[in-house]
Amino acid sequence: MNLSVDEMRNLIEPDNRIISINKQCSLLNLSRSSWYYQPKGISLDQIELMHKIDRIYTKYPFYGSPRITAALHREGEKVNHKRIERLMKMMGIMAIMPKKNISKPDKSHLIYPYLLKGIKISANNHVWSTDITYIPIHSGFIYLVAIMDWFSRYVISWEISNTLDVYFCLEALDKALRTGKPEIFNSDQGSQFTSLSYTGKLLEHEIKISMDSKGRAYDNIFIERLWRNLKYEDIYLRDYQSVREAVLGIQNYFHFYNFQRPHQALNYATPAEVYFR
Repeated sequence: MNLSVDEMRNLIEPDNRIISINKQCSLLNLSRSSWYYQPKGISLDQIELMHKIDRIYTKYPFYGSPRITAALHREGEKVNHKRIERLMKMMGIMAIMPKKNISKPDKSHLIYPYLLKGIKISANNHVWSTDITYIPIHSGFIYLVAIMDWFSRYVISWEISNTLDVYFCLEALDKALRTGKPEIFNSDQGSQFTSLSYTGKLLEHEIKISMDSKGRAYDNIFIERLWRNLKYEDIYLRDYQSVREAVLGIQNYFHFYNFQRPHQALNYATPAEVYFR
């Protein structure tokens, strides 16, 4: 039986606690980018406010909820601190942390030490890093995970999801490992990256695991800059109306970033020129 995309979308059960949305999409052979739902309880006004929070936080990653509330007041938004703090938690922005941290660490998971302090990164595939960011679209939002090579700044792989589960992070990792293998892999302490399924995959490939110190804004500095560039050079300018548009736009931007955008730190070479030389 051949089903249309709309019919397959209707079969997805977002509240199913046994089978994740990603798994349901996989079973239906439906790409995650073809399905999107607006989480219950989030109004269009709330989403618009979350988008404003994202813009402020991207510009000032050291702002917590009180300063973001104050910035919104200056823009004419009559909101209280508690509401902003609640929305920031929903977005995955830690109100008292000086960096974006999409998910809280799971206390049952092993936290690995930060291995990059003071080391000189002088070759491709010495260090890879990963992170998740909030991507605003019209009347909604999605999450984006990317894996980057630190030496070349090359974006090796990326995936999008509408939920903050580990599966889309694992998909990006599997895709990246088909390209190569780093000596060290760095991430924050989010539950996706501390999960046994994720760390187990890295250990299986004999990769050293490094995790940002809690509360450190710039342990993962290069991928933080990537998010800023992506949002200011593409997302905020394009104002994508749908998930499909956003996915295509992100794909086009990362191709531009990897193959056309020169980097001063690379002597104005592109990441791809450095990574594949």
